[in-house]
Amino acid sequence: MPEKFCFINNQEPFEYTLSIVSGKWKLKIIYLLACITPVRYGALKKNIDGITHKMLSTQLKELEQENIIARKEYPQVPPKVEYSLTAKGQSLIPIVIAMCDWGKENYKPKHPHEESLEPVEKDVLTD
Repeated sequence: MPEKFCFINNQEPFEYTLSIVSGKWKLKIIYLLACITPVRYGALKKNIDGITHKMLSTQLKELEQENIIARKEYPQVPPKVEYSLTAKGQSLIPIVIAMCDWGKENYKPKHPHEESLEPVEKDVLTD
């Protein structure tokens, strides 16, 4: 280990970070917004398997309250809303990259015919 990172007497920074990214969906949202931004609500919903509209809406509101994401609403009909990472949210990108690197090194396909871990084109996140 390059340097000591465990501070048993003061776990507040770690706990705070966990409170921001905890749960099944927040890191997935941050990951998608790190890949391409801005992203419309419908594209987020379409690219996060299994998330309900209510849960996506709740997670986005929580991330917005923590200043991790920015929400931009356009005054038009039908309504158009886009989400992007704030500077504070972008500061989480190295964590997301480290998680991806760890996954690339440790991921073992369950089936030999599974696709390789190649990057996906950015246009995947369209509505």
